[in-house]
Amino acid sequence: MKRSRRTKIVATLGPASDSPEMIERLFRAGVDVFRLNMSHLPREKLPEKVEAIRTIEREAKRPIGILVDLQGPKLRLGTFAEGAAMIEAGATFVLDGDPTPGDAARCHLPHPEILEALEPGHAILLDDGKLRLTVVETSHNRAVTRVEVGGRISNRKGVSLPHTVIPVPAMTDKDRADLDAGLNAGADWIAVSFVQRPEDVAEVKKVCAGRALVMAKIEKPQALARLDEIIEISDGLMVARGDLGVEMPLEQVPGVQKRITRGARRYGKPVVVATQMLESMITAPVPTRAEVSDVATAVYEGADAVMLSAESASGAHPIGAVETMNRIAEQVERDAIYWSIIRAQSATPDETAADAIAAAAHQMVDALNLDAIMAWTNSGSTALRLSRERPNATVIALTPRRETARRLALAWGTHPIVTKDASDVDDMSFRAAKFAVREKFAAVGDRVIVVAGLPFGTPGATNLVRLTFITREHAEKA
Repeated sequence: MKRSRRTKIVATLGPASDSPEMIERLFRAGVDVFRLNMSHLPREKLPEKVEAIRTIEREAKRPIGILVDLQGPKLRLGTFAEGAAMIEAGATFVLDGDPTPGDAARCHLPHPEILEALEPGHAILLDDGKLRLTVVETSHNRAVTRVEVGGRISNRKGVSLPHTVIPVPAMTDKDRADLDAGLNAGADWIAVSFVQRPEDVAEVKKVCAGRALVMAKIEKPQALARLDEIIEISDGLMVARGDLGVEMPLEQVPGVQKRITRGARRYGKPVVVATQMLESMITAPVPTRAEVSDVATAVYEGADAVMLSAESASGAHPIGAVETMNRIAEQVERDAIYWSIIRAQSATPDETAADAIAAAAHQMVDALNLDAIMAWTNSGSTALRLSRERPNATVIALTPRRETARRLALAWGTHPIVTKDASDVDDMSFRAAKFAVREKFAAVGDRVIVVAGLPFGTPGATNLVRLTFITREHAEKA
């Protein structure tokens, strides 16, 4: 299936969309990668969902990416004697290690590591930011706060700490079990929640050991202080705007989104923009004008993918949401302004043969008005380098590794194909031209660029670029 857009679509599966029939309809509507959210999906059902996606993949003969999203630590208050309490603005409220049910003056915080890390001046947000406290005094296993924004608070509500680097790992015991299940089921990407520092990503990458790529979800303000290090160690990034919007002023989130998107492109790492993109379509059949503009902005910025969460997982119009996102991306990419923005953000190539060849291929596309770059790739690095250049041509990634093709389903402008590796340079050119015709990216008389590495099958050895003419023989063998 040939997509007529370069920006990819990620859709979350859930009660509204997890039947095999709905998964297939979502794929036909435009989904490139399916997200399995382990915050809601029982671990024992994970293999079943993966197999349903793989069945559709085999029938459609197109690689489909699977993203397993780990829940991460969930910080919560303890309980209240009456189930809830009303906390008044200006009052003093104590968080402590005493498990006794709380009241309007105090509550148990069952996370001693947080109580040790809090300092005067730090903000504490409760219940998705509805209540706001400021720490005024700390001691062992106790923090005295001033209530800045009060309200009703009930048992086990969430706690957010925008100013505190929390000395807890990004992976809980549940996450480790979910990670093992995801790897065993054949996930292509693992998304890590609660990332505060590069070590959080490194821990997951060590467990994955190359069996899946690792995506860092940027949802904590603390991650922004070490963003370049996190981007460098990650295989991909997600702009998790929902949690960012809870822990930092909302007006700062759009700038952070642009910073992450541009940083990821500079490093050549795929970036997904997520959360509330078509939120009103959870209930309504059409989005708001502001939501359409939001999705379009992410596409204009050159994001590799845009993501649907509740819209596709539990909404009333999951197919409509995907179709809407698909139309928005197609329209933006037809706009001349889109390409002026994309080119203005071009990254300076690194001093490597692979980057030099990727930049040269981009120049050839513009000079010769070509539609396809045929990239022979083993690990996927060649295709990702070409994708980073954002050429006005589709990067057709030819790879002998099915897992590489599935991972590249997330990358901007890539069209992955699984095929046996080339045997020599002539075979490389001939089969590349044949696939360009078969996939309807070129016709007899057209030219395509072929990029590869010699010797064949050597990861990261991109060192060859060749211009190939499409002949009648290529078309006949297609």
